[in-house]
Amino acid sequence: MKIVIKNGWVIEPSSGFSGKSDIGIENGVISSVGVNLDGDVSIDAEGMVVTPGFVDIHVHFREPGFESKETIASGARASAHGGVTSVVTMPNTMPPIDNAGMVELVVRRAQDLDGIHIYPAACATKGREGKELTEMADLLQSGAVAVTDDGNDIESSAVLRHVLEYAGMVGIPYLAHCEDEALSEGGAMNEGIASALLGIPGIPREAEETRIERNIRLAKLANAPIHIQHVTTKRGVEIIRQAKREGIFVTAETCPHYWMLTDSQIENYNSNMKMNPPLREKEDIQAIIEGLQDGTIDCIATDHAPHTRTEKNVPFQEAPFGIVGLETLLGCVIKGLVNPGYLSIEKAIQLLTKNPANIIKINAGTLGIGVPADITIFNLEEEWVVTEDYFFSKSSNSPFIGTKLCGKVKCTLCCGKVLYADKDILLPEGLSISPTFLCDRFLI
Repeated sequence: MKIVIKNGWVIEPSSGFSGKSDIGIENGVISSVGVNLDGDVSIDAEGMVVTPGFVDIHVHFREPGFESKETIASGARASAHGGVTSVVTMPNTMPPIDNAGMVELVVRRAQDLDGIHIYPAACATKGREGKELTEMADLLQSGAVAVTDDGNDIESSAVLRHVLEYAGMVGIPYLAHCEDEALSEGGAMNEGIASALLGIPGIPREAEETRIERNIRLAKLANAPIHIQHVTTKRGVEIIRQAKREGIFVTAETCPHYWMLTDSQIENYNSNMKMNPPLREKEDIQAIIEGLQDGTIDCIATDHAPHTRTEKNVPFQEAPFGIVGLETLLGCVIKGLVNPGYLSIEKAIQLLTKNPANIIKINAGTLGIGVPADITIFNLEEEWVVTEDYFFSKSSNSPFIGTKLCGKVKCTLCCGKVLYADKDILLPEGLSISPTFLCDRFLI
C-alpha cells in the first residue's frame, strides 16, 4: 500500500528544501517527494507543516526500576504525542544500564512496542560510580548509541580522560553531564537574587561552567569528541564557542525551559520549576538563543525527566530535580524561538532533527528517498494551553501547565505507521493508528 501525505509545507533539513510538496511512503520508507503524487491512501496536510520526525537525544524513560514515573511504553507514547520519533534513553535506571544484557533489555522492549525508535545510552562507568570503565565495545555491539553517566559528572579527571579515549577508540559518543557536585551540593535552584528572596539554597553557575571547561579540555587531551548536555549559562556558551574555534570536536544541546523560563519565575515554591541544571537568568537566556543562532549549540533536547505527583508535591528543597518535556517541545520552540524571530522555522527543524541525528550517528532527521518514513505533521499557528491532563506520559510534572503555547503536533508516523493522530487529521479508510499505540487518550 502506498501512502501519500498531500498538500503540506515540507521542510527537509538535509537538502534545505522548504516548500509545498507531497510525500509518498511505501513499505515503511519514503519512496517519492514531489507534487501531485498518487497513492492508495492519502493524508491531507493542507495548511500544515510536514517535517522529519523529531529526534531527542536526552530522555529518561525510567525503566527498569522506576516504572511508577514512566515506562518505555508510556515514554514512547508521549514521544509520539510530541512529534518525536527517535529518542536516546539515559542509563540512570535501577539497575543502571551498564552492561550488554541491560542494553539488550531496553532494545527488546522497544522492539516489542513496534513504535518509535528507542536508542539506549549506556553508562560510561560501572554503576555510574565514576571509577571503572564499562565494556564500551560490547555496549555498542548490543545496541547502545552513546555512553554517559548522566545525572552525575565523572569526578576523577583521570577516569574521564580514559573514558573519552576508550569511547573515541570504539567510536561511540560520550554525553557529558557537567556538574561540580561539591559546588552544587545542597542547592535547589540557581544561586542569585531569586534564591536569596525565596530563602532557597542556590547552585552557582560555576558548578556547571568549570566542568564544561574541564571536560572539553580533557576531550582535547584525549583527541576524542564530546557532547555537552543541557547547557544553561552565558559563560558555558562562551566556553563551547571558543572550543569550537580552536577546532576541538565538541557538540552541545540545550532544553526548552532554558530559553522559556528564568529563576525569577519560580513562584509559590512550585517544584515543577526544579530541574538540574536549574533555571538561570535573563542574560543566560539571551546567550542560549545566540548560541542556537550561530551554531555554538548544535541541537535541542528535552531532558524529559518524569516524576510522580507524590514525589513533586513536597517542599521545594525536598522535591526531586526534573520535568517532563517531550509533549511541550514543539510548542516551546515555536513560541519561544520562531515566533519572536530568533530562528526561522527551517533552522528550528534542523536543530530538532538532522543535527541531533548526526551527533549520535543514526539514520534519521531527513526526508530523503529510501530512509525510514519518520514524519511529523503540525500546525504552526495553532495556540493551545497546557493542562495537567494533556500528557500521555505517566507523569505531568511540567512547569508549563497553564501556559499558552503555539504550534501543535497533529500526526506522527514512524516507519510509515501512524502512531498519533488528533481530531484534525482524518485518517482514510485502510489507515489506522498502530495497535500498540492505540488508546482512548490518543483519539483526541
